[in-house]
Amino acid sequence: MADALSTKCALVIGAGGVGGPALLGLAAAGVGRLVVVDGDAVETSNLARQPLFGEADVGRRKAEAAAARLARLFPGVRVEAVDGRFDEASADRLLRGVDALVDGSDNFETRFLANDAALRAGIPLLHAGVLRTTAQLLTVIPGSTGCLRCLFEAPPARGEVPDCAEAGVLGPVAGFAGALLGAEAVRVLSGERGAYAGSLLVWEARTGRSRAVPVRSRADCPACPSAPHRAAPPAPEVVRTGPGGAP
Repeated sequence: MADALSTKCALVIGAGGVGGPALLGLAAAGVGRLVVVDGDAVETSNLARQPLFGEADVGRRKAEAAAARLARLFPGVRVEAVDGRFDEASADRLLRGVDALVDGSDNFETRFLANDAALRAGIPLLHAGVLRTTAQLLTVIPGSTGCLRCLFEAPPARGEVPDCAEAGVLGPVAGFAGALLGAEAVRVLSGERGAYAGSLLVWEARTGRSRAVPVRSRADCPACPSAPHRAAPPAPEVVRTGPGGAP
């Protein structure tokens, strides 16, 4: 598996509580090239739940610090740091030459943008989201499974649902989700379909219970390759949100 993975490239959005563990899993598995995209700096409050950083990194740019740590731990892996946002202006350019998009972002807008950009590029999207004590994971395979918009349609209106920064995240839940995300990305990059392809896994730490929500393709989805239109949809009158409000 390691030999096959050595030719693969994964772009990871976010190097924090979810993206950090995912990056460690990908590097340990032998993925040949990792692109780390993060526009934030390391803060003291990050250290309790973001495993790629230590006290000496406080004040450094996250992408740079994460890339440096991964390069020390896994010298055979090529790690590129992008100090900036994954946004409309940069998404398509950043995804050139990438085999999978791994989304460890912490806000609704970036998650839906990642969904749309991965579908445009024709590459798998591996998504994980955490809010308070709830984690969820979804793998989107273009042309084969439903996507985030098939399930949730659009991000909630600003202020309607709290994001991670507003509601908080239990650190171990983020680490758990990130580890699962990295393992799923390795499966997909190895040629497997993925454990969460077409099914949203929802895990609640308070009860230790999980459930799977089928994600079926919608004929009118504006993002899926099989849909007649690819433009971003207007905001719906009623927005469906994920468990705890986290897509």
